[in-house]
Amino acid sequence: MPTVSPRRWWALVVLAAAQFMVIMDTSIIGVALPEMQRDLGFSQGDLQWVFNAYVIAFGGLLLLGGRLSDLLGARRVFITGWTVLTGGSVVAAAAQTAWVEVAGRAVQGVGGALIAPAAMTLLMTLFAHDPKELGRAMALYGAAAPAGGTAGVFLGGVFTEWLSWPWVFIIYVPIGLATLAAARLLPSVAPRRGAVDLLGAVAVTAGLALAVFAVVRAPETGWGSPQTVLGLLGAAALLSVFLVLQRTVREPLMPLGIWRVPGLGAANLAMTLLGAAWIPMWYFLNLYLQQVLGYGAFASGAALLPMTVLLMVFMNAVTARLLARFGAKPLIAGGLLVLALGLVWLSAVEPTGSFAVDVLPASLVAALGMSLAYIPAMMAAMSGAPAGQAGLASGIVNTAYQVGSALGLAALTALATSRGAGALGDLPALTDGFGAAFLAAAGVAAVGGILALTTMRAQRAVAAPQEAAEVPETEQTGV
Repeated sequence: MPTVSPRRWWALVVLAAAQFMVIMDTSIIGVALPEMQRDLGFSQGDLQWVFNAYVIAFGGLLLLGGRLSDLLGARRVFITGWTVLTGGSVVAAAAQTAWVEVAGRAVQGVGGALIAPAAMTLLMTLFAHDPKELGRAMALYGAAAPAGGTAGVFLGGVFTEWLSWPWVFIIYVPIGLATLAAARLLPSVAPRRGAVDLLGAVAVTAGLALAVFAVVRAPETGWGSPQTVLGLLGAAALLSVFLVLQRTVREPLMPLGIWRVPGLGAANLAMTLLGAAWIPMWYFLNLYLQQVLGYGAFASGAALLPMTVLLMVFMNAVTARLLARFGAKPLIAGGLLVLALGLVWLSAVEPTGSFAVDVLPASLVAALGMSLAYIPAMMAAMSGAPAGQAGLASGIVNTAYQVGSALGLAALTALATSRGAGALGDLPALTDGFGAAFLAAAGVAAVGGILALTTMRAQRAVAAPQEAAEVPETEQTGV
């Protein structure tokens, strides 16, 4: 019988706080981007690296983080992750040049990739003795994710407006130190013997980074230029090496046999396209509010709060009940199509537009679509996995979302730049570029909805409403 820790609920507070901060690390930077751009000299096209450096490191190393958590002990990896994240925050806060800022964000992503799977392992260890307690713990842990996204939007505006943009990173230093001090509350999980596929982790992360770099530079160098073509070919070669390694090494990060699970491929494709549509929308909406409408950082963060509050409330209070009643397929397809509708609406933004007319209603429609699709896609990707591979399935679907986010943002930034979004100060050109990105993101979401309708199996959800809401949320929704 599992050992019951008398300090398990205090330990849950530490784990939920970690989840809160890892999710907030994405959303808090959004409203600070224009200030960072002015101070550090980012070009309009390269500004996305502040976001993508974190996402690539997080998504590319998430499976490795889970493997290390199993082999070295979850508490040790959790502590290491927070040490790395805190160090990356110091670098990002102190950066005086763009490349140092990007490096700090990448280090933060490495820390997040260690923290997220270790926290989930620790939570399961703490509450494995009682399924009812585990359910309550998972619900509290899961609620920390949307709460972190909402807090990040607000706090990013507060810090940037009344202090300065480095404070969006400085805040992680005292919190990181406090978390490390509180780590003694966490259980010690015994390590076990096994091999680590470091080469596979390097190959998949480098392949993703090279693909994003090639797409980002394509508007400047040309899509048919040797730099772009060789970059994309190199990325394909690295990702192919990763797949070969997963087939040949004794203990791979991602055993390829898991893809025989029915519905796993379709659900992960839906998550990839969801990330590729949602994250660019969130990114360009921040820029439109500040660079076109002239909002300050605090006003921009406040303008995004209705959308993030809707996400938090709807995901936790409504989507789970709909999932239990209708199953995953109609919610995923319908959510992606509703997201596409909101993005089409946003694509009509005007240089002389207003928040009430051009942003608020469309962003709420988009957020509704995201709320409908996200948890069902997570559940669909995990529901068919054998018990021993549920954690792997969770890691894969989270990685799919991060990969979609990074590649989608890179591609749509290239499109927006080519349509005028690089012309700072030229409001019509900026608006044309942002509008083109919103419309392309709508196309991505619509394709995702159609593919979900045609490739996913219709099935009733087997989870009760509360259980459906208790998805292990190591992912990042951006807000």
